[in-house]
Amino acid sequence: MFTQTLKQRVLGSDLVNLLTGPHGVDRYTEVVDPAWTRAEGRAKVVDVRRTTPRSVTLLLAPNQAFTDTARAFRAGQYVNVAVEIDGRRHTRCYSPANAEGAEHLELTIGQHDGGLVSTFLRDHARRGMVVGLTGVGGDFVLPAQRPRCILFVSGGSGITPVMAMVRTLVDEGHAGEVAFVHYARTRAEACYHDELSKLPNVRVLHGYTRSNDGDLDGRFGAEHLAAAMPQPDAVFVCGPAALVDAVREHCPTAQSESFVPPTLDLPAKPSGGRVTFADSAIEVTDDGRSLLEQAESAGLSPANGCRIGICHTCTRRKTSGVVRNLTSGAVSTAPDEDVQICVSVPVGDVDIAL
Repeated sequence: MFTQTLKQRVLGSDLVNLLTGPHGVDRYTEVVDPAWTRAEGRAKVVDVRRTTPRSVTLLLAPNQAFTDTARAFRAGQYVNVAVEIDGRRHTRCYSPANAEGAEHLELTIGQHDGGLVSTFLRDHARRGMVVGLTGVGGDFVLPAQRPRCILFVSGGSGITPVMAMVRTLVDEGHAGEVAFVHYARTRAEACYHDELSKLPNVRVLHGYTRSNDGDLDGRFGAEHLAAAMPQPDAVFVCGPAALVDAVREHCPTAQSESFVPPTLDLPAKPSGGRVTFADSAIEVTDDGRSLLEQAESAGLSPANGCRIGICHTCTRRKTSGVVRNLTSGAVSTAPDEDVQICVSVPVGDVDIAL
């Protein structure tokens, strides 16, 4: 069996490039193995686990095209995963749960009500499946100088970046104190429950919002903080916005990340301007929605990820016109500026290189 290094040597040889021209070697290797390509980051699903009713855990083996650009991955960051559903490519951001330096990426994806990609993967992910894999981003990470006393708080599928941090600290043999508070709806939906119970030197407390059989009753507050770690040096929280707000109320310096999309303030009335997707020779009349949604309604399939202005996968060049960013309120007026089309709306006539 080819090793990854040998694969790259073969694919990159002058002889192979000569023999496979003009299409390139990827056109042929993809027939043998869809993940075997130099041009695009991809990963093969090598294991699938469904340990809770509303989640699926995927173990991914990335190809060299991804690992070449992701060597600096840090626990807590996210990657963009693309899957094809009914002939259309959909991209979402997920935070791996594995420790830094792991050979494979581990994604635990919680099924969200109405979530197209999360529901598809929960129901249909299988070994051998190939997904697109691009980018590494996010600043929700451990500091290089590890704090001595660290409190982690997570809710639902927000456990994944926090799990990556805790696993990294365990692998490093962190000598300080670590406490981990995780909230789920029920014991059955608590991801990583059994592994957490076995982690060395980590104080773990569970709270269940729809039952009273956890270690903690109710929602995060002063009593939960006192039970976990009264005076932490650093606090990391990831989960629904309400949980993040509650933790920051008691720990104002907590580093946080919320997986709930922000509320976008759409314009009360659409501008009615002309929106031109120049590369596709398609023109529509602005209806007030984001440029991404209007492009999709026009039959285009631009790459996108988080759809909330975080991952920048959807960034496109605005060649002329004015747009407003719905998350920051910033207005782009200059020509030839890059804009995130998932959170940008036209203000009059706009030309987009798409």
